[in-house]
Amino acid sequence: ALPIFFDNVSFKYSVANENAALLNFSLNVQPGQKIALVGPSGCGKTTILQLLLRFYDPTEGSITFDGVDLRDLSIHDLRRCIGSVPQEPVIFTGNAYDNIRYGRPNATDDEIHAAADIALVTEFIEKLPQGFKTPLGEKGISLSGGQKQRIAIARAILRNPALLLLDEATSALDTQSERLVQRALNRVMVGRTTIMIAHRLSTILKADLIVVIDQGRIVSMGQHEDLMKEQGLYSRLATLQFAND
Repeated sequence: ALPIFFDNVSFKYSVANENAALLNFSLNVQPGQKIALVGPSGCGKTTILQLLLRFYDPTEGSITFDGVDLRDLSIHDLRRCIGSVPQEPVIFTGNAYDNIRYGRPNATDDEIHAAADIALVTEFIEKLPQGFKTPLGEKGISLSGGQKQRIAIARAILRNPALLLLDEATSALDTQSERLVQRALNRVMVGRTTIMIAHRLSTILKADLIVVIDQGRIVSMGQHEDLMKEQGLYSRLATLQFAND
């Protein structure tokens, strides 16, 4: 697990854009910590994950992994340390072996089976006509949303990353699928630094630290109970969420 430090990071997607996606963002993430990013749509949560993956570099300030500026790491070395479970995972036309092995191309079949067990993939893949060798169809057409997510989680497990990024990994799922995916995620988060974006606040109640963001700035930080007592943005978002759920 890695310590990560955002030091006064500001970021604009273009020079012409007056509004910064992030503004004076500072955050110290301890090794093994589970950090949840919460805030209204467009507040800067996804930008944080994109900067960590170096799709972009900060306009001002710096991000360091274990004291090393991300800009001083090769993109290959950086991304090798990171496992990502996006909201809509990409599934290829190949079989389950091919799709999970994408997380680490030199993995053995045994390692793939171990990752699939942890991610709760084995239970539905083994019901297919040829098990792990069954073609999954274009874009995984034969799989449900929850099953695709679990394959993405198996990929992340196989990668054995120091940092896990979860981008609303359960937001598009029904309740039953969400439970299964959340169980798989809970297993893979053990012993890793995790940064997660969540619309469903039920998935972040166990976070070590919840970071509340609005218009690119941190407006509050803490655990669920403390943030609820503040009667601020978090409690308004949480109250709406739980009413809807």
